[in-house]
Amino acid sequence: MALALSLGRRGLGNTWPNPAIGCVIVRDGRIVGRGWTRPGGRPHAETEALSQAGDAARGADVYVSLEPCAHHGRTPPCAAALIAAGVGRVWVAATDSDARVAGRGIAMLREAGITVETGLMEAAAREANAGFFARVERERPTVTLKLASSFDGRIATGSGQSKWITGPAARRAVHAMRARHDAVMVGGGTARKDDPSLTVRDLGIAHQPVRAVVSRRLDLPLLGQLARSAKDVPLILCHGRDADATLARTWEDLGATLISCAARGGQLDPHDVLHRLGEHGLTRIFCEGGSALAASLIEADLVDEIVGFGAGVIIGAEGLPSVGALGLGNLADAPRYRLISTRAVEGDVLHTWRRAEG
Repeated sequence: MALALSLGRRGLGNTWPNPAIGCVIVRDGRIVGRGWTRPGGRPHAETEALSQAGDAARGADVYVSLEPCAHHGRTPPCAAALIAAGVGRVWVAATDSDARVAGRGIAMLREAGITVETGLMEAAAREANAGFFARVERERPTVTLKLASSFDGRIATGSGQSKWITGPAARRAVHAMRARHDAVMVGGGTARKDDPSLTVRDLGIAHQPVRAVVSRRLDLPLLGQLARSAKDVPLILCHGRDADATLARTWEDLGATLISCAARGGQLDPHDVLHRLGEHGLTRIFCEGGSALAASLIEADLVDEIVGFGAGVIIGAEGLPSVGALGLGNLADAPRYRLISTRAVEGDVLHTWRRAEG
């Protein structure tokens, strides 16, 4: 099952809206088939592994990181494929929360006389596909917030200079993180100031994550990198319902997908933004700021994980903070996260935090 989970992780960032699943088929102590969900969500892991195993799948043990699907979509149910292959036993790490499956895949297998064991490495399986489960159960993608700052928590000098606070190894690590997410998200202020491309570069991968920009008024550079590449790399603009209609048509003509979102307190409601992105099919979002968007997501308790790159440079109080104002009066009300890991990335430090429960 650990191998199945490892195989499944290969699909993170390119299988949405489907989960990234791994499957291993074992017969007589020998692996005869392996598979993982392919880009776009198809073929599924089970059919890939069965194709590799061929006749050796008959009577074999199957290890799959999520309950095999039981519904007809663009492909037949994986549970039916396992039954047709004559497998002997299926080990399932986690059951599927999708109402179209939700135990039906396991029931199909058992009704066909196949032994099914559940819960093997379940916590690891749910963590690996946390974005899929969040979209199904909470109607939104998971959010990883990336913060790259000076030792004193600044992301730019008082004059606005920000390139580069962290070193090349840290920036390369960020590109690898982008590749494992469905979308890279920034606020409109960052898009205007930095003119980012938000693409994955220099890693030799074929796919690109969706670029998502949260901009109530759509007042973004029409000659910038995002506009020039909108027909080549998917671009979603989350805007307010009061955005200029002419600007909206211009961005659509450039190739962007526009999503209208509700506003709250003069800004786009982060809950509605994530809900709409979840409706679009996204399961994992990598947010790269800026400080106002970071504050909005943190204040709304929508940040599931924080990855922070800290550099050994001091900028001072006149610099721009990595997170905007939260309006806190009491320290007890401050959002808290638990430390997961810390490691050096050449001259910088990478620390990962997750939401503290309770």
